[in-house]
Amino acid sequence: MLQHYSVWAPEAERVDLHLGVSGDRVEPMAPAGGGWWTVDAEPGDGRYAFALDGGDPLPDPRGGRLPDGVHAASALVDPAAFDWTDDDWVGRRLQGSVIYELHVGTFTDAGTFEAAIEHLDHLVELGIDIVELMPVASFPGRNGWGYDGVALYSVHEPYGGPEGLYRFVEAAHARGLAVWLDVVYNHLGPVGNYLPKFGPYFTSRHQTPWGVAVNLDGPGSDEVRAYFVDNVRQWFLDYHLDGLRLDAVHALHDESAIHLLEELAALAEDIGAATGIPRVLVAESDRNDPRTVAARGAGGLGLDGQWADDVHHTLHVLLTGETQGYYADFADPQALPKVLAHTPFFHDGTVSSFRKRRHGRPIEPSITPGWRFVASLQTHDQIGNRATGERLSHLAGRGKAAIGAALLLTSPYTPMLFMGEEFDASTPWQYFTDHSEEWLAESIRAGRQAEFAEHGWSGHVPDPQDPGTVEASTLNWADLHDPGRQQLLDWYRTLLRLRRELPQLRDAALGDGAVAREGDLLLVRRGTIEVVANLGDVPDTLPVPDGSELLVGFGEVTLTGSEVALGPHSTGLLRAPLPDVTGEIPRVVL
Repeated sequence: MLQHYSVWAPEAERVDLHLGVSGDRVEPMAPAGGGWWTVDAEPGDGRYAFALDGGDPLPDPRGGRLPDGVHAASALVDPAAFDWTDDDWVGRRLQGSVIYELHVGTFTDAGTFEAAIEHLDHLVELGIDIVELMPVASFPGRNGWGYDGVALYSVHEPYGGPEGLYRFVEAAHARGLAVWLDVVYNHLGPVGNYLPKFGPYFTSRHQTPWGVAVNLDGPGSDEVRAYFVDNVRQWFLDYHLDGLRLDAVHALHDESAIHLLEELAALAEDIGAATGIPRVLVAESDRNDPRTVAARGAGGLGLDGQWADDVHHTLHVLLTGETQGYYADFADPQALPKVLAHTPFFHDGTVSSFRKRRHGRPIEPSITPGWRFVASLQTHDQIGNRATGERLSHLAGRGKAAIGAALLLTSPYTPMLFMGEEFDASTPWQYFTDHSEEWLAESIRAGRQAEFAEHGWSGHVPDPQDPGTVEASTLNWADLHDPGRQQLLDWYRTLLRLRRELPQLRDAALGDGAVAREGDLLLVRRGTIEVVANLGDVPDTLPVPDGSELLVGFGEVTLTGSEVALGPHSTGLLRAPLPDVTGEIPRVVL
């Protein structure tokens, strides 16, 4: 049977299709209008590549599989060949959900989709609704974070390729878990990016931290935009994914009347309506602009949600005391009450000392609900971009990590956990790469050393190229057998159960909470629920309404009448007075 091949190469005068692993069989392609070239040919073993104007064969920019690496031929993928069994899947909406971010390569020792499936039941028991995969588009080498992907339609072969991702999504859906994917549209990696050879995918009219920008608004940009739009369509329809996290959208420079993000939001909405399954788009944005999630008809971009880094930064400063670099702004005493009760943006038009200018835009809670903002204690960025990849518990201790969990999981935002956070993983999560080009490896080493110096971090920095760095960053699931780590896991499970069961937590609204702090004592009120915490190293007491009920505690928590005694780094959840509750509640230690 003949296979139809096509490629967009508007500046080429000749395009040849090379077939087979060796590429020896060559078929000339014919121009089809609009810069496209096509040919129908026998596929043979399924390998194919395109040669422009007599040059070397190059992988297909839209190829679905690169079995031999990013520099070799593409391989055909037939999405219809997979026998899906998730017809009953109805999806998960962002509102009311809890997200779990994981990196396939370090989630298990094997580092594959298949191995990750074995731990999906752990996520269900934890209380997770959505699994967010870090990027899986093909990138150079075996190991990497995935943000230097160069073949956006292809699934990284060492993880299991397309078949592995199909199986992972199907297994997650069978357990009631939605699957999102982190996609990177603001740049491609420096090695194996052949898009510029095919057409004007990039433009020097705009610059990004990675160099020239993706061409979204210049000559030839219609097909470039279609490249990304069709990629979103592929993930939703071919792979049955439920959502996408869009990396650093502030670096998508687009002066068109309809921004690319608005176009993607409309597409996701259309696919959701056609399939009956919500398709969610969440942006990582540095702008602190609520218009990112405002409705398209109201002048917004229409995305479903966006990350809220200000919440992370505020909690990180509270729990660790670190105030270097961009953390300096969040040492402000008003940061905690502001982000926990009123807005995810500490900078909502205020001056940012780190940026040396005003930053952000106010949120109107009656228009933009808190659940549209994804908040976290830990993420791949906030851990992995530290010099040695320390997790929060490594910096502040398990007790303060438990306090942070209580504050996050009772917040009005959509919470996101980073893999291993729930059981105080003993492993760090460091930056690792697998480049064969020594010039690039050395450039990365030097760049990270300079970045850490700006933050005041000195000393040994793990070599990203050392295989030991990725090994050290791989979760050790034997941690679950440690009683102390099991204690924190039970705490997370309990908090997530209460979040589902209690409307004051499940439906918390911006502006409805109250935050009070005196020294090391902290109280956060959500309706009739109060979170109490002792951040200090010595025991202390906190007055509470007479007749309060202790729901759960971590550490040393004792309620007696109108007073709760809190040991060092201890925290608890109380319910406001109930008529039938009197007397002393025994100390609760999970």
